[in-house]
Amino acid sequence: MKSQEGSKPAERLNGSEILVRALAEEGVEYVFGYPGGSVLNIFDAIYKQDKFKHILVRHEQGAAHAADAYSRASNKVGVALVTSGPGATNAVTGIATAYADSIPMVIFTGQVNTLAIGQDAFQEVDIVGISRPCVKHNFLVKDVKDLAKTIKKAFYIAKTGRPGPVLIDIPKDVSAAICEYQYPENMELRSYKPLTKGHLGQIKKALQLILSAERPLIHIGGGIVSANASELLQRLAFELGIPVNSTLMGLGAMPSDDKKFLGMVGMHGTYEANMAMQNCDVLIAIGSRFDDRVVGLPSNFAQPGRKIIHIDIDPSTISKRVKVDIPIVGDVKEVIADMLNLLETTDKRPDPEKLAAWQNRINGWREKDCLHYENSDTVIKPQYVLQKLQEIGGDDMIVATDVGQHQMWCAQFLKFRKPRHWLTSGGLGTMGVGLPYAIGACVAHPDKPVVCVTGDGSIQMNIQELATAKQLGVAPKIILLNNNYLGMVRQWQELEYDRRYSHSHMEVTPDFKALAEAYGHIGIVVDRPEDVEQALKDAFGKYKDKLVFLDFHVDPTENVWPMVKAGRGLTEMILGSEKI
Repeated sequence: MKSQEGSKPAERLNGSEILVRALAEEGVEYVFGYPGGSVLNIFDAIYKQDKFKHILVRHEQGAAHAADAYSRASNKVGVALVTSGPGATNAVTGIATAYADSIPMVIFTGQVNTLAIGQDAFQEVDIVGISRPCVKHNFLVKDVKDLAKTIKKAFYIAKTGRPGPVLIDIPKDVSAAICEYQYPENMELRSYKPLTKGHLGQIKKALQLILSAERPLIHIGGGIVSANASELLQRLAFELGIPVNSTLMGLGAMPSDDKKFLGMVGMHGTYEANMAMQNCDVLIAIGSRFDDRVVGLPSNFAQPGRKIIHIDIDPSTISKRVKVDIPIVGDVKEVIADMLNLLETTDKRPDPEKLAAWQNRINGWREKDCLHYENSDTVIKPQYVLQKLQEIGGDDMIVATDVGQHQMWCAQFLKFRKPRHWLTSGGLGTMGVGLPYAIGACVAHPDKPVVCVTGDGSIQMNIQELATAKQLGVAPKIILLNNNYLGMVRQWQELEYDRRYSHSHMEVTPDFKALAEAYGHIGIVVDRPEDVEQALKDAFGKYKDKLVFLDFHVDPTENVWPMVKAGRGLTEMILGSEKI
């Protein structure tokens, strides 16, 4: 590009300098990564700049997970940078995790020189081909002149429409090649134009149906959080007086202490949430995709006479598993805003007497007290630990979890009153996310208390990130519910496999206290119920500015209730061990 007469000559930068300059243009503050041969040019350019901070993890999977959590907690695009070959493949699980939960990320992978691609060069893999099923889009940049506009495209694609991860593969020679630098101010792609405004006719039709309903229910998913629509959702529920239930990913969008909130729905959802989902006459699904863990068996979920309104920005999710009556494609925040505007033009509201009768029916289901458990004076119950954590940690606590029984207990017993304070792997169910998620959350919100609730199986998958936390100087509290089992696997084996506990018993586990201390942190072992409260108080008080690893030895026989077995309907819940 030639400069115009009298204007400043265009800068000539190499590909690595273009990358770091582009990240600065995008307002990136943190990059999570791990160096290697094919990205050394890029790391050298990072060394020379001061616009953003690079955070060195201990495994590329940790980089992807931490960037993912940073995005979830901050509502910004997470960025990861890894090398070619095993560096790229190690990041795939983290990329797939973000893709399953619609989290905006941009991942940069190194690649061998362009002339060596396809020649089985050292540390070469086809990461574009490997990642294609689990990214929103990906690019291989073969010409340095295309790099700046490709980065602009990646950020645009990642954060618009249904968010998701975008991967950019950069050969080493491209990172070294030089060209004139110009970063696009705006981006418009002819083949990619996500629809954000819902069809007004469909919205009016949906609202008419809602206002005439006798047993309406709002069902929310992670799309509410992604769209930053929590406040509008709460206004809609208040204005209409309609109860609300949530998927795992939607927790926090509706304050869990609101009387209209019924809790999580699905396989381990509350009795009242599941029964309301099955018995409502109008279901308003917003930002949820009706996955198998939410609706159980689709044929059982289908109810004659019930009408379903489905609002989502992704048209491919609508009527994918559950046939709906009124589809509305659009950004859920804009659609809810349009609904509220229409409500202001009419005095009509759902019949208060029929709503009261519906609420009384829901209250009857609530009386089941489906989350009841028998506490103990001799063995620590995991539910008790979480209840005490809620009391001591406070309402502003950000909770990251791994995957398993502890994840479900957190969803059931912790009270989330704000969005983006609940970070967990929903769609992919990835063990090992908890600690890197907590680190990403600490980076996003250094002023908030951050907790990682984990199990003895999950924590060992990325426990090396304790070194990242030490080097970075962040101090999440690690709550290990240690039962010496892969707890959820053991529970399924108890219920479905006649107690044949095939390789679910963790017979050998490390001394977690000593391990935490070896990484430079505080380790505490708790094996008596009477010590639970004081240990948590010490973690949040005495050791407030330290990473504290609390190893709670909990009852290994405890199960998560309620439970809907695979292939069953939502109303076919097992409420406790006495019902097995």
